[in-house]
Amino acid sequence: MRNGTVTTFILLGLTDDPHLQVLIFIFLFLTYMLSITGNLTIITLTFVDARLKTPMYFFLKNFSFLEISFTSACIPRYLYNIATGDKVITYNDCVIQVFFTDLCGVTEFFLLATMSYDRYVAICKPLHYVTIMSSKVCRILIICCWTAGLCIIIPPLSLGLNLKFCDSNMIEHFGCDAFPLVKISCSDTWFMEQTVVICAVLTLNMTLICVVLSYAYIIKTILRFPSVQQRKKAFSTCSSHMIVVSITYGTCIFIYMNPTAKEEVTVNKVVSLLISSISPTLNPFIYTLRNNQAKKAFKESIKRIALLSTK
Repeated sequence: MRNGTVTTFILLGLTDDPHLQVLIFIFLFLTYMLSITGNLTIITLTFVDARLKTPMYFFLKNFSFLEISFTSACIPRYLYNIATGDKVITYNDCVIQVFFTDLCGVTEFFLLATMSYDRYVAICKPLHYVTIMSSKVCRILIICCWTAGLCIIIPPLSLGLNLKFCDSNMIEHFGCDAFPLVKISCSDTWFMEQTVVICAVLTLNMTLICVVLSYAYIIKTILRFPSVQQRKKAFSTCSSHMIVVSITYGTCIFIYMNPTAKEEVTVNKVVSLLISSISPTLNPFIYTLRNNQAKKAFKESIKRIALLSTK
């Protein structure tokens, strides 16, 4: 992590208006705390409640851990920048931030695809579900998600470490990100840009194909159910995941597939902010509020805590 031209960067953030900065700080602080609380609640429930020790909740627990890691890689730093007015970030810290945000972001796509496969097995092959989605298989799938994420980010990150920054060290963003860094580099960035786009397209296409195929078979199977009640129950088990998939893929496709988004810095920053703050906050509520088992486990945990506090 060496660079002969620049040792620090200046993160310009979203705005210089002090009043807007206060509002942004309050908004980000609240969403960050909600995100951490919501995702930690899901992780805790999957550990303490025996009914939630199933493959679906095992993957959801890992997804919540990913969300915490992803939002913690960038939001606390921006909160610190606003609170102190110190916008300087060292070169090494910038590289570390890019590494963790990209690793968590890419791994999340592979995990969403894995969760789609889990729902496919649960609905289309219910009699073989326990055998196919054994504890060992679930652990292997999680390891594969992290390994795939690491393999995807290594090529562009390796190229990024060779970038030179001569004219400017001001990053037009609230955090270190690939496109803003490429924009201020004085190196020839064509090959790196193509590598980033190829890796992004590869990740989105591979995981999206898996998601689409899984849900195509799921919908086909559900429509064959004789009872309306059965169909409603089957759709309700998938609806939360489908909403999260739509939000995650929609925002990322906008950034990486829309050419104008790369040039429109303000739009890019706002969408990135939504991905890193809003999505991790909404996801726990989407999963718990639409899942009866999770709601029951949460209510019973609150009751147990209340009983213990009164003793």
